[in-house]
Amino acid sequence: MRTQTAARFSYFAEFYPFYLQEHRNRTCRRLHFIGSSLVLAILAYVLFSQQWLWLLALPVVGYGFAWIGHFVFEKNRPATFRYPLYSFLGDWVMFKEMLTGRLPL
Repeated sequence: MRTQTAARFSYFAEFYPFYLQEHRNRTCRRLHFIGSSLVLAILAYVLFSQQWLWLLALPVVGYGFAWIGHFVFEKNRPATFRYPLYSFLGDWVMFKEMLTGRLPL
């Protein structure tokens, strides 16, 4: 396993390059994309159907796919454990960049 840097980040703009470095493996990024897509689909379903219990699936689906990507393919520890807010924001910025083709899917 690669070790994470001991650096502390004051701003998201400082963190995001580190975040991308932790997502070099294409399969890991794809699993993040699938998990984020499913989160949006479940959220849409919940809002449409008002089946609120499905909200419990959001963190399981979102983090489940991402963590499999990190532990199995990327062979590193998810940034969520050290930088939960920045990591959450990074997930959505990376999702947008993959969706728009700025980052290879």
